[in-house]
Amino acid sequence: MSREQFAESYGASPADIASVEQFAVSEGLRVISSNLARRTVVIAGTVGAMQQAFGVELVTVEHEGKQFRARGGHVQIPANLHGVIEAVLGLDNRPQAKPKLRRHPLGAMPRAVGDMSYTPLQVAQLYNYPVAGSGAGQTIAIIELGGGYSDSDLSSYFSGLGISQGPKVTAVGVDGGANQPTGDPNSADGEVLLDIEVAGAIAPGASIVVYFTTNTDQGFLDAITTAIHDTANAPSVISISWGGPESSWTQQSMQSYDQAFQDAATLGVTVCVAAGDSGSTDGVNDGRQHVDFPASSPHVLACGGTRLVSNSGAITSETVWNDGPGQGATGGGVSEIFALPAFQTNAGVPVSVNPSGFAGRGVPDVSGDADPVTGYQTLVDGQSGVVGGTSAVAPLWAALVALMNQQTGRALGYLNPAIYALSASSGAFHDITSGNNGAYSAGPGWDACTGLGSPNGTNLLRALTSAPAGS
Repeated sequence: MSREQFAESYGASPADIASVEQFAVSEGLRVISSNLARRTVVIAGTVGAMQQAFGVELVTVEHEGKQFRARGGHVQIPANLHGVIEAVLGLDNRPQAKPKLRRHPLGAMPRAVGDMSYTPLQVAQLYNYPVAGSGAGQTIAIIELGGGYSDSDLSSYFSGLGISQGPKVTAVGVDGGANQPTGDPNSADGEVLLDIEVAGAIAPGASIVVYFTTNTDQGFLDAITTAIHDTANAPSVISISWGGPESSWTQQSMQSYDQAFQDAATLGVTVCVAAGDSGSTDGVNDGRQHVDFPASSPHVLACGGTRLVSNSGAITSETVWNDGPGQGATGGGVSEIFALPAFQTNAGVPVSVNPSGFAGRGVPDVSGDADPVTGYQTLVDGQSGVVGGTSAVAPLWAALVALMNQQTGRALGYLNPAIYALSASSGAFHDITSGNNGAYSAGPGWDACTGLGSPNGTNLLRALTSAPAGS
């Protein structure tokens, strides 16, 4: 359905919005804005008024040398707003997510024996991406929680690839975020440029809209919902390369994000999310296994990582990306929050290896080249380098979706049910059967390291367009 139809059918009711606004005003808070489609009300006020309104304690904490606001106690709301207010975000403004990229330890040169790097175009060729289109008519949204890009970097990068007319790139600020390049290629600029350069090189005919926001649970969600419900730019695919272990999120945040991704599915928007770069623990040192969120939402396409080796334009081997302890490995495993979705019923997803034994959503769904040893050539703040991480796989898949959308003349949207229904004989995926990410090992079919595998783009397009209606 259209975004306008969605707002009318599934947006917040004006009466509910009015009730929330009335509550805020009664507590001495100011209403800044409200949005029916995104189902949000933005309020502001003093720390004292916020504490009184929601029954919490707000304290100052230090994180990585900087001071932030943190919340203590459960959020409380009036009984008459139970079922109306689903989440109260922004009371805590500590950084919520981290970019999922890994830089080659030696940069662009010199290269170690056996190493190789690729341009995004070479990776797309190895994965047999469709060559008939350029993503024209499509808009790829990219969510960024910091950093920025310069037009000169993009112009130099794309012209260096022989792309005379690169993608149109536009920045949109959300919650005070903005395109603010730091000039340091080791900053968040590296994430921003990696995302744009991978997606833009493969789908140069598409428009790319970068939504910059603050790195908080509120800012991250606001950027996602802004992109999903953006009637002006109307993205057909969203790429997200930021996240954190499920254990680092509040329940209300995860529910709100998952509802936003359900909105995207309803609107025919595909959401591609990096699955993490710290193996099956996701960087948590508690003796248990963790998956990354928002990749663990069952309403996104979770993107894991491989090591891609080629010769003369053909893949010679592809294994699970795992460079060893502390060096980076693809995320993957079993969610402790989201139950096994229907589309994974026959995928062979194991129960969690944690004491819970939870039958959860398996991560990732798909994969692609992520090892910085076989990484992507980038240009960031004027410096060339080689970068990997599942951060590269999200825009890699987003570009493929844009190409397929152009070829089919429609938005393919929520891909998960469709791709899990494809038979192995379709040749839509390169099945990765070697390697592990810690607690989980690759094997035939779906696995908790590389999902269904890396793409054979042309075969995937053929299989999706030939599948019976409703499958």
